[in-house]
Amino acid sequence: MTTQQMDQAKAEAFAGQMVGMLNNGMLSLMTSVGHRTGLFDKMAAMPPATSQQIAEATGLNERYVREWLGAMVTGGVIEFDPAAKTYRLPAEHAVSLTRASGPNNMATFAQFVSLFGNVEDQLVQSFRKGGGVPYSEFGTFQQLMAEMSAQVVDATLTDVTLPLVPGLVDRLKAGIDVLDVGCGQGHAINVMARAFPNSRFTGYDFSQEGIRAGQTEAKAWGLSNASLQLKDVAKIDETAAYDLITAFDAIHDQAAPTQVLKNISNALRPDGVFLMVDIAASSNLEDNMQHPLAPMMYSVSTAHCMTVSLALSGEGLGTMWGEQLARSKLNEAGFNDIDIKSVEGDIMNAYYICKKD
Repeated sequence: MTTQQMDQAKAEAFAGQMVGMLNNGMLSLMTSVGHRTGLFDKMAAMPPATSQQIAEATGLNERYVREWLGAMVTGGVIEFDPAAKTYRLPAEHAVSLTRASGPNNMATFAQFVSLFGNVEDQLVQSFRKGGGVPYSEFGTFQQLMAEMSAQVVDATLTDVTLPLVPGLVDRLKAGIDVLDVGCGQGHAINVMARAFPNSRFTGYDFSQEGIRAGQTEAKAWGLSNASLQLKDVAKIDETAAYDLITAFDAIHDQAAPTQVLKNISNALRPDGVFLMVDIAASSNLEDNMQHPLAPMMYSVSTAHCMTVSLALSGEGLGTMWGEQLARSKLNEAGFNDIDIKSVEGDIMNAYYICKKD
């Protein structure tokens, strides 16, 4: 295409889009730093302050704090008073950046930028040669997911998520057997076990680190009805053992999701319920054009969810496998009664309530 044939206005608009993307990409990295160092949390409770005062309040190096503040100010995150040389985190911004905001803290997600950057070389090799990047290469991923999951679990699990299933809370109070598939660090299991002492809770995950962390928490909480076990969920061979099985954003990561769903179906009792919380999206790209998190979720899929599955010669569903494919696989596993619900304020997840008949 020659310059004469090119739509110059379109080219200039896209160049501007690229400048914004580069700025925001680096700003995401600095947002992660602000989250991890506690700068946002501390500044949210401070009046306008100098870089020295902020450094003293956080116990951080002033020179680094000052340069970081430069990124935050020019990026429109933090306000700056040139005359007083003071910085302020507006309350309207703090609600999206601090731990006090629970699941609304989007600074947590910014940590993915540096995490996935660490595996970029291996990811590029996978583009060229196929295969994938194994789970073991993702360093702090387990801790990051545990942090993000805990924000949601603590805020919504017992009061919002479980009541989505008619009659479930009463059954949990009376006493049933529950399994959480891909439980990670087991926080959801422990929260449910503490809330419903008459029920019995089991969690399976193939991460030794995650299981150990969950066991430590269960012991600290004095739970006798929570059991966290190291197990590949693709090898579950139990039959009619549970009244409720849950999977919180875990199925799309599996190397063998089709087999995992069949195992879950087999492990449920006839009147059991499978509660699957997974990404709210369509299986069709064209239907996701207005999804507010689509670019991020497809990127996360490329850099983690899909590639981890392919590293195990798996199906490589990816994060955005979507409702249509999810329904198909659930049907194949024997779930013929599927009700999909949403929770106000949660644009990330869909809540699948699945029964066998």
